[in-house]
Amino acid sequence: MITAEIKTLAQKIWDYHHVNNTLEKSDCILVLGSHDVRVAERAADLFLQQWAPLLIFSGGLGRLTEDMWTETEADKFAKIAIEMGVPEEAILIENKSTNTGENILFTQKLLDQNNLHPQSFIVVQKPYMERRSYATFKKHWPDKKLIVTSPQISFVDYPNDEISLEKVIHIMIGDLQRIKIYAEKGFQIYQPIPDDIWQAFEKLVALGFNEHLI
Repeated sequence: MITAEIKTLAQKIWDYHHVNNTLEKSDCILVLGSHDVRVAERAADLFLQQWAPLLIFSGGLGRLTEDMWTETEADKFAKIAIEMGVPEEAILIENKSTNTGENILFTQKLLDQNNLHPQSFIVVQKPYMERRSYATFKKHWPDKKLIVTSPQISFVDYPNDEISLEKVIHIMIGDLQRIKIYAEKGFQIYQPIPDDIWQAFEKLVALGFNEHLI
């Protein structure tokens, strides 16, 4: 049962995961694959609003999608964008990566292969992966200008038939742990975690939200 206390603790972590960047015109929209097709819809909307002239979808089948889909995240997301009106020639697809680090590294290779050298990126991810996406991108591509955004959905409204509230909390907890541990391992840049956020993490872990911990 998801109690009021659990919702309050989870809201704190949800808010922490947002970096609250302001959109600016950029060279490229980079979409990091996931199990949430609303990420593709957000990216397509941004392209159609002319925030950037190039749309890249990155993602193979990861730990959350390998049992859900037979089609790669990038290919599935690209189809959604095309159905929404994005021209196919404005899209690049990287469909081999299985984690955030590979999203960046494999996209770098794809751009080099196409002799493209964007200097500014809008990165689109799930709301509770904004901060980790930012920290990972900046580790691998420190010289690029970066804005991170996500589907504009509140914590209360985010769960749906495919992604339950309980599942969201489990994944958020895992991502917060990764922000701490991956910086220590050198996989991403350091992000300060306020004491009250880490205390909320520890309370939720103690309450059983541990399925996505390392």
